[in-house]
Amino acid sequence: MITSLQNDRVKLAHALLTQSKTRRKEGKIALEGLRLIRDAMERGGYSPEFILFDPDQVNIDAITPLTNQVYEASAEVIRHICATEQPQGIVGVFPMPTAKLPARPERVLIVDHLRDPGNLGTILRTAAGAGVDVVLVSPGSVDLYNDKALRAAVGAHFRVPAAEKSWAEIDAYVGELPVYLADMTGDAAYDAVDWTQPHALIIGSEADGASPDAEGLATSRVYIPMAADTESLNAAVAAGILLFEAARQRNRTE
Repeated sequence: MITSLQNDRVKLAHALLTQSKTRRKEGKIALEGLRLIRDAMERGGYSPEFILFDPDQVNIDAITPLTNQVYEASAEVIRHICATEQPQGIVGVFPMPTAKLPARPERVLIVDHLRDPGNLGTILRTAAGAGVDVVLVSPGSVDLYNDKALRAAVGAHFRVPAAEKSWAEIDAYVGELPVYLADMTGDAAYDAVDWTQPHALIIGSEADGASPDAEGLATSRVYIPMAADTESLNAAVAAGILLFEAARQRNRTE
């Protein structure tokens, strides 16, 4: 059993969970919790470099048929590694995922300058549930593999292709698709848009508004009618309304 906080695996797992610079330098991520680890292995097809677990908290039998890179660790070690108040008792270190983006996407979600990791994770989970083809994360947004984003997404990182891209790469990828920008000063109400046609949708930060790059890429703007002089919605809530309106229209047509 690993009991030392100075163990190399312990130090690496802790740094990967807490530091984006370490994730980028090492080309690895750390996942906390049995569900995320299983999703990475079964849905994502990724093999862990190693897994640390507290045998008093986690039954490792669900993992051992998939890998033998598992090591027992004390509860103190797991608490040290994890950023959560109540650790789930298991952490896995994996290679940085490489998303396979579809060549001809019909439903693209672009995340613009979003800073809150919980919002990003919730948006990814919503996008997966609404049938989005791909999620692109623009510069200035929170790290796609931030530990809070991973927890909020509940495995959506391995259910929908997602990648961090420059605006030039985003522009080239969406090509001739119409690009809708969610904006309270939009030209059309969200439910008046024909979402059955191929499109891209930009969701930005409710605090900062759309970035100049997002505004330059957009071909039109859509808004969600609001009551009681409400200025804006949370970005994840707005994304849910828009994405599931698009899904509703597609399902009705099909």
